[in-house]
Amino acid sequence: MKILDRIGLALFSTLVLILCIIMCLIVFGWVNIDFISEILTYVRHNEVVSNITLGVSIVLILLAIKCIFFESSSKEENDYKNGILLENSDGKLLITKETLENLVNGVVKGFDSAENVTTRVELDRENNVKVYVNLSVKENAIIKELSTNLQTKIKSTIKRASDLEVKEVNIKVKDIEPVKNIVQEEQ
Repeated sequence: MKILDRIGLALFSTLVLILCIIMCLIVFGWVNIDFISEILTYVRHNEVVSNITLGVSIVLILLAIKCIFFESSSKEENDYKNGILLENSDGKLLITKETLENLVNGVVKGFDSAENVTTRVELDRENNVKVYVNLSVKENAIIKELSTNLQTKIKSTIKRASDLEVKEVNIKVKDIEPVKNIVQEEQ
């Protein structure tokens, strides 16, 4: 949240709190409505107080319009949802989720016993990467060994390609595919 949005939220919250307290005091009879009327009459007839009130009101109106109609998040804040934004002295680099997913798919397809892979990558503000892999394996695959090798290879490939640390590689084996035997007919 930007500083202007925080100020606007704090001002409006304070103003609503004050108005609610005044309304409660009037309803309970602890403050006379004539007293509030006298204060408002004084504000209206005193030129200096009237101008200050007008200035504050205009600022609050502009803040209200800004907070209601204009999005507060910047493009760079939204970039982390689509990828990881890396910056250095030469400029910026955005590595998208799709790039990381394609990288993982390429690694998984390099293993003979893995088939039908789908990948999902999750990112957070601290550039933590979590990889979720769903795949089918061939029936002759040793699943524990395959998953360990996949996790290691995926982490090292992403580290080498993007210099990002992968926090987790979660693998879900959804099916076991039978090995297809090719029968050659004798002629």
